[in-house]
Amino acid sequence: MFKTKYYYDQKTLSYRKVEINRSAQFRNILAFLLSSMFFGVMVLLILLRSPAINTPTELTQAREISNYKLQFDLLNKKINKLNLVLEDIEQRDNNIYRVLFETNPIPSEVRKAGFGGVNRYESLEGFENSDLVIETTKKIEILTKQIVIQSKSLDEIERLASDKEKLLSSIPSIQPIKNNDLTRMASGFGYRTDPFDKSRKMHFGMDFTAPRGTPIYAASDGKVTRADSRSSGYGKHIRIDHGFGYVTLYAHLNKYNVKRNQKVKKGDVIGYVGSTGRSQAPHLHYEVRKDGKKYNPINFYYGNLTPKEFNELLKLSNQENQSLD
Repeated sequence: MFKTKYYYDQKTLSYRKVEINRSAQFRNILAFLLSSMFFGVMVLLILLRSPAINTPTELTQAREISNYKLQFDLLNKKINKLNLVLEDIEQRDNNIYRVLFETNPIPSEVRKAGFGGVNRYESLEGFENSDLVIETTKKIEILTKQIVIQSKSLDEIERLASDKEKLLSSIPSIQPIKNNDLTRMASGFGYRTDPFDKSRKMHFGMDFTAPRGTPIYAASDGKVTRADSRSSGYGKHIRIDHGFGYVTLYAHLNKYNVKRNQKVKKGDVIGYVGSTGRSQAPHLHYEVRKDGKKYNPINFYYGNLTPKEFNELLKLSNQENQSLD
């Protein structure tokens, strides 16, 4: 290719050689480069603002946002599963309150209550995925509150269980004289013939005939509130406060094995059979009281009698005969 260029001169009707002006050539090249650069920058700016074209940083951020959305979706699914587990725990918790402890469970409106008042999520508003973030945050806070309530409920159940254990240990549950030491069960709870005036009177306890000096056992755990002979008719007698309103009374003793304010355990020897006070023969008069009311002791021997022994005792206690006090 020829580097020399010619042009046709119409005046002379001949071809003339093109004379190259170096400065003009440089200006042209410079103008071309500047205009190319200007248009290139403009096109680049337009492309950068276009949603179809993303910078590497934007691509990285988009991937991170997409990953965060995926993580939030997974978190919401886990929260929903936790809610199902918590609902099952709450149901069992309510059953424990109703069945075992005979008390009212925590109301559902207390467990499910949300958060009122000011907008707690104002700082999370105004973003592309604000609804997702706010909803997830709300679920987490409600779940946290429900877990706190459940934790307090378990603390209450632990307290109730402790009280229930104490209650069970406080209920009189054994016969105060062993069957091997009994001569006979002289008189039960109910109307009986008075041995002194022969009138028909209410007998508020059970009379166990046994030799003088036979050991008498505490029917349950408790504290001795009286060990004296200052109550009319009972002679030397002992009263034990078992708590929860339960009190047992052991009358007509020969002598004591405990003193006032002493704590005793179920099965401890507290005294010995005698015939002091208003009594016709050596025996133990035994009473069970709950909140000041006297109950038939036959209902409180489940701790040391076999079904056969209990049925025999029940049969004898129902016989209307003469009491020994």
